[in-house]
Amino acid sequence: MLASITPLGERGRGNRWWLTALAYEVGSIVGGAAMGAAAGTIGLPLAHLLLTSALARAVAGAAVTAVALALEIGMRNARSRLPGPRRQVDKAWLDRYRGWVYGGGFGLQLGTGLVTIVNSAAMYALVGLLIAMGSPATGAAVGALFGLARALPLLAFGRARDFVSLQQVHRRLDRLAASSRAGTAGVLAGVSVLLVVVSAAAR
Repeated sequence: MLASITPLGERGRGNRWWLTALAYEVGSIVGGAAMGAAAGTIGLPLAHLLLTSALARAVAGAAVTAVALALEIGMRNARSRLPGPRRQVDKAWLDRYRGWVYGGGFGLQLGTGLVTIVNSAAMYALVGLLIAMGSPATGAAVGALFGLARALPLLAFGRARDFVSLQQVHRRLDRLAASSRAGTAGVLAGVSVLLVVVSAAAR
């Protein structure tokens, strides 16, 4: 989808790339914040009834990230998709709406991380951790950061103003894909260990 929002493509549709990209970034941040706030709200009853201490929240977080790590490794080894939605954003929007409309709409959907195809178990780990925190405000802040991080790769296409430079960007992103997957597993493992240490120290 990101390959469709380039200076080259936007020029062909009569749109300004910077405006579409800005709408995409803002939409992704808003989508991430909404997802985080919703997760924190869902976790409020748990925080008041079960996860009443830092120890309990850390243990719950460690369990969530450990399960997500196992799921990530298992799915990669089996070369199968993670459970979740099978839909992507509607590319028909590209010809139906103005750039800032589909930019914002695509960003909003992808920023939530859950309404389109989920490519990494880290997404589920993030949601589980935000639920365990039981704080809508914290969830919104963390979710907004997630939305921003998810939207930043679009900026890599900013210099793709012809077919050759577009191919170069694609090749660069393809090379980063494998290391990104390995990094995701590493982050999950690190978070799991950190939370276990925190839970042990809180006893």
